[in-house]
Amino acid sequence: MEKFVLKYFNLIRTIIAIAIGIIISIFVIYVISKNPGFSLKSFLLGPFLSKGRLGNLIETASPIIFCGLAISIPFQAEQFNIGAEGALFIGAAIGTAFAVSTSMPMIIHIPLVLLVAGLVGAFWGFIPGILKAKWNASELVASLMLNYVAYFLGLYIINYHFRDKAAGYLVSYQLPKTAWLSQFVPGTRIHWGIVIAFVFAILVYFFLYHTTLGYEIRMTGFNLHFSRYGGINVFKVIIISQVIGGFIAGIAGMTEVMGIHRRFNWQMSPGYGWDGVVVAIIGRNHPISIIFASLFLAYLRVGGQVLNLLSDIPSEVVTVIEAIIILLITAEAFLEQWRYRITIKEAERKEVEHEPAS
Repeated sequence: MEKFVLKYFNLIRTIIAIAIGIIISIFVIYVISKNPGFSLKSFLLGPFLSKGRLGNLIETASPIIFCGLAISIPFQAEQFNIGAEGALFIGAAIGTAFAVSTSMPMIIHIPLVLLVAGLVGAFWGFIPGILKAKWNASELVASLMLNYVAYFLGLYIINYHFRDKAAGYLVSYQLPKTAWLSQFVPGTRIHWGIVIAFVFAILVYFFLYHTTLGYEIRMTGFNLHFSRYGGINVFKVIIISQVIGGFIAGIAGMTEVMGIHRRFNWQMSPGYGWDGVVVAIIGRNHPISIIFASLFLAYLRVGGQVLNLLSDIPSEVVTVIEAIIILLITAEAFLEQWRYRITIKEAERKEVEHEPAS
């Protein structure tokens, strides 16, 4: 038992943090709801009680998976780049501009539009990367400021060059059908973007854990100075980790436009980049764990929407759950005393086993 706890301690701590967050939310619902039983049913079971809501859960998870992966790669290199939101926004804006300006067969158009959006996002990740690698500028500050630049630049491109004036609000022209990601589950808006997200998660896992560059990224995250002393090109690692993250974020935004909206219609930042930070933390930057963390966060979001729609509880209760979970997961002291006692107990057991018989 002790060996199991020590081996999977971080996973156990994450599960306990999630459980505590949900228990506190249940308590809050019982205190403030006039019909707590119905409210709890709406929140916990609501996302699964109809095909449409289950579809909402999956389609909500799709961009979050992308952004969690985009955040996790720089985080693995101990680079706190939070620019996924900006890369997503500007990648989607310029990708939309490219899509409506070109005409070609679907089999070429879709991957080419995604590639353009990804390359724009990669360039957006390159900027804080080179600033950090060359001049040791804070990637946190640089990426945060670039989010605002991406937001206003993206709106400028759409508003002044690709705005559909026939619409009553700020949206781009509709994408040609050759640039649409089709929705393949009738009665929902689940599109091929979720499949692409799963493929990217597998590719990122293989990249991080089965390639030399992935190993160098993780080693740089463990100890930058030791990595440099050991011959790893830290300058390259810092830049590449943020470029790859930006590339994935750019594709995240474009899959939403191509699969859900079919035109660029964001008048404000959609927030998926920040959700990516949340799931990267919950999933401990592991690509496969990020899939489950994204599905869990999407479940909470859809549950909150059902709760707000059918009961007297505001959907903001979901934000409370997220905050509690993140605080507990990031608190290094949470359950650390328990792990310490188990470690001592396991060491004493091994010492007894290796004592020579008298």
